[in-house]
Amino acid sequence: MPIVVDIDVMLAKRKMSVGELADRIGITPANLAVLKNGRAKAVRFTTLTALCEVLECQPGDLLRWEAEDPPDRVAQGQP
Repeated sequence: MPIVVDIDVMLAKRKMSVGELADRIGITPANLAVLKNGRAKAVRFTTLTALCEVLECQPGDLLRWEAEDPPDRVAQGQP
């Protein structure tokens, strides 16, 4: 998936546990784990706002885009 979630990085910087963050933003630890581990299909802006407020960061500190590996052209018979 090209969107990478870096909540773990911010948790480590803020020395905060997943449970504490979940309590402070008002979601269950299980739902936070789904988001944190990159298994979520979507994130509500209200949740993203709460994450940024509690972690004192910008959305770009939590989410980033990485290009997927392009198909191997040689394997497809293209130069």
